[in-house]
Amino acid sequence: MDLIHPQLAAFSAALAEGSFDAAAKKLSVTPSAVSQRIKALEDRLGQVLLVRQSPCQPTPAGQRLLQRLQPMKILEAEALADLHPEKAGPFFTIAVAIAVNDDSLQTWVLEALSVLHQAHGYLFDVRVDDQDHTLSLLRDGAVLGAVTSQASALKGCNVVSLGSMRYRPIASPQFVKTHFPHGVDALSLAKAPMLIFNRKDDLQWRFVRRVTKAKISPPVHYLSSSTGFVDAARLGLGWCLAPEALIKEAVAAKHVVILDQDRRIDVPLYWQHSAVRSSTLHAVSRAFVAAAKSHMN
Repeated sequence: MDLIHPQLAAFSAALAEGSFDAAAKKLSVTPSAVSQRIKALEDRLGQVLLVRQSPCQPTPAGQRLLQRLQPMKILEAEALADLHPEKAGPFFTIAVAIAVNDDSLQTWVLEALSVLHQAHGYLFDVRVDDQDHTLSLLRDGAVLGAVTSQASALKGCNVVSLGSMRYRPIASPQFVKTHFPHGVDALSLAKAPMLIFNRKDDLQWRFVRRVTKAKISPPVHYLSSSTGFVDAARLGLGWCLAPEALIKEAVAAKHVVILDQDRRIDVPLYWQHSAVRSSTLHAVSRAFVAAAKSHMN
């Protein structure tokens, strides 16, 4: 049972699944039906909504429509659950799309998602990006909420403070002996291999700037895994900044050491979400605040 028009459902599914074929499987129709419904929607609105490529991408007009459509999908699921409480489970098959940074996903978000799934049966579509960039997914309408470092609320969104994630610089004991025998300074940082999550990640560079104003070009490993960061540091691949919550065991076991006890980076995090009156988003907000409190400052 659907309350949202089939044309809108086809448009949303094509973007969420990435292709007309995948959207057809999701909706239990043919790819031709998906194509016809999206074309009919574009004809009704007089604007092209999708770029037909792999994966499908929204046009500017499609982004604006998607921003309105995502909250509607949640409200539809809630309405069906209210109207048919005896069948609430089967009706609530929509996956709540959220954007999070990998460090949060590995430290406290999974705990919150588990609580929500067990309590309400929610499904989730989790998109991972740097905390400085997750908000663009909310702005574009790809997700309903985002864990972000941006405190200013987007238009039509609410924002909740989650606390600050504390990062410490770490490396293996042998790596420290080899690359930092005289401490952390401009000369040692310029030569020691550095671990970076991806090309959007500037945490290590921010730490370097706190140590020295000199322009340096150290050797760099790119490794898009928060837990992999700690393992890579333990194995001597390089030094990096990692969340305190992820390094406690490794530090206690002396697999890694903290390079500088006096310098750290605290990254404030916020939960921004669509401002619609949704019991689902309200429950997600409560669970995120509770889980974040136990892992952040």
